[in-house]
Amino acid sequence: TSSSSSAPPASGTLSRYENQKRRDWNTFGQYLRNHRPPLSLSRCSGAHVLEFLRYLDQFGKTKVHSQICPFFGHPNPPAPCPCPLRQAWGSLDALIGRLRAAFEENGGKPEDNPFGARAVRLFLREVRDSQSKARGISYEKKKRKRPPPQQPPPPSNAT
Repeated sequence: TSSSSSAPPASGTLSRYENQKRRDWNTFGQYLRNHRPPLSLSRCSGAHVLEFLRYLDQFGKTKVHSQICPFFGHPNPPAPCPCPLRQAWGSLDALIGRLRAAFEENGGKPEDNPFGARAVRLFLREVRDSQSKARGISYEKKKRKRPPPQQPPPPSNAT
């Protein structure tokens, strides 16, 4: 039997995250095969990842208002406008996280990971900032929920 790190867990069913990661990895692989000229993963750079993210924008569902739009800065515009639909920053950020993990699970070295390139991080920050202004939504870093501290049981007064 093969002991590859992408093998499903012993239970036989993949988590939602693992399924999504596999789908994203396959989509990126298809993008590389359809690239002109076709591109091997070993020759893939941060610039190619940015090209992929821009390509994905055409399938986005998030309205991002331009600065000249009267609804610029409004999270819930009262009427339709011609501004483009884009991929939401949160979706892109999660996608890059899954692809970054998948790259290393499929034999890539962390230092060669194009999904962790500085240009990709800067692009994501730029998308986040521009979308927060355009949509009037601030992206706060989510605080991790910590389990409540365990309370010791009350002392029993059975004496």
